[in-house]
Amino acid sequence: MTALELVLLGGVAVLAGGVNSVAGGGTLLLFPALIAAGLSPLAANVTSTTAVWPGYVGTAAGYREELRGQGTELRALGATALVGGGLGAALLLTTDEAVFESVVPFLVLAAAALLAVQPRLSRLVGRLPGYAGAHRSPLLHAVVLLAAVYGGYFGAALGVVLLAVLAVFLARGLQEVNALRGAVALLVNTVALVAFALFGPVHWVAVAVTAPAAVAGGYLGARVARRLPVPVLRWTVVAVGVAVAVALL
Repeated sequence: MTALELVLLGGVAVLAGGVNSVAGGGTLLLFPALIAAGLSPLAANVTSTTAVWPGYVGTAAGYREELRGQGTELRALGATALVGGGLGAALLLTTDEAVFESVVPFLVLAAAALLAVQPRLSRLVGRLPGYAGAHRSPLLHAVVLLAAVYGGYFGAALGVVLLAVLAVFLARGLQEVNALRGAVALLVNTVALVAFALFGPVHWVAVAVTAPAAVAGGYLGARVARRLPVPVLRWTVVAVGVAVAVALL
């Protein structure tokens, strides 16, 4: 990569970290930029996942006030997220990389639609037999596991998927759910990072440039997102999800 390409990638990483904080889907900005810089789709995928990891740390730091009081939920869901993230990363490294290119757009679009109807769906889900209404729900853990597998497999729009799922099942404000989403996404991204660092074709020079930029973007994005009204935040996430799906298609 040339010096100019690395500088441009750094700028894209700032935007990616910010978008991940506000709505999720920021990886989609960095993923095509890495391909444009000459990486293969698989290398771009594992490199972008590695690069945006510090951005998730920045997001968690920016949302630390909203995370207070959610330690029980985070510990319970975190274990599920770690298992799913590891399974997704293993799946990516052992299967044809063309497979995820065909299924990811539809998963993202479904997540955006889920978040759009979340208030109504929350009332319906709350009436299901055996629904616990909180972090103990087996159905919630099953869906978070699937979301984490997706996140370990292809991280773009993981935030959209997780926010949609958590907002449906947890009786908390959307800002608090967004904070929890960021922490759970950090755990998924962490286990995927370890797998990719050990076994994936990570481009470490690109990571060295983009990772610090993602930290700044993630922290600044979280500071902006936590001040947005709930309807604005919800429809921003929906719009980002639709845009991500269209771009992937």
